[in-house]
Formats: sequence, C-alpha cells, structure tokens
Amino acid sequence: MNNKTVYERVKEFKYKYPATVAWRIKRHCKIIDKHLNPDEKVLYAFAAQKNDNPFDFISTYVVVLTNKRLMLARKRFVFGYFLDSITPDMFNDMSVIGCIIWGKVHIDTVKEYVTLSNISKKALPEIETQVSSYMMKKKEELACGLREDK
Repeated sequence: MNNKTVYERVKEFKYKYPATVAWRIKRHCKIIDKHLNPDEKVLYAFAAQKNDNPFDFISTYVVVLTNKRLMLARKRFVFGYFLDSITPDMFNDMSVIGCIIWGKVHIDTVKEYVTLSNISKKALPEIETQVSSYMMKKKEELACGLREDK
C-alpha cells in the first residue's frame, strides 16, 4: 500500500469522492514526484482547487501530505509550474467548511492563508483527520525537541 505512486493515490481519492472537481491530475502529480526528497514518504494525497471561488474550475492542485511536509503542486498549461510547501513549523491552523455542493479547507500558515475548494463534502472529514492529526503530531515532536534542548 505504501508503494503507490502519487498519481495512484490521487486517482483513488477521485474515485472515492467523484464530486471533487479536478483536472489534469497526472501532470500535477509529476511536479510532486519531481520535488519529493529521497527520504520522503507520501502519507496521503488528494486534489482540489486552490482558490476561494466555487465557479473557478481551472486551478486544480494536487495536495500531498508527506512525512516531512504538506506539498501543493500545479502544472501550468503551456510551461512552468507552481509548488507550495508547508512544513509543520509553519502550520498554524486549519478550518473546514461544508457548503451546499462542495466543501472548502482553509489552511492558515505563518506567511499565507491557503484556500482549497470544490472538494466533495464527503471527503472533508478524511482530509481534516489526515492533515490535522499529522500536523499536531509533528508539532508535539517539535515542542518536545525544543524542551530537550533547554
């Protein structure tokens, strides 16, 4: 199960939650594959739109939780790509909003506020559990490491 590619994981997510709006996920997954470090393991992956507009369907991102960070990637249509990386020390808070058709996930970091939208409402509890439990665990580990250093 841990040997699955990023694309296989996102494809499983889309199969499990078909109401999630996502396009060109294979190309977006290639960006994640390119930037994964050799010691990183993919724990969870899903697709969403990175915007706050429910009618904007063209900004699909692949979101991947690894054992080191949360990565968001999008391949541009012609050339280039976007990649965001959120490490546990930069993560502040997360909120989940269920709307009429889709849901949103707001991730608050030290430097920015990320909105992931057009996600199937049924997927929201799974995403919240995966991301928040991982980040809380890593924050505890960071806090314990700081206490041991003093």
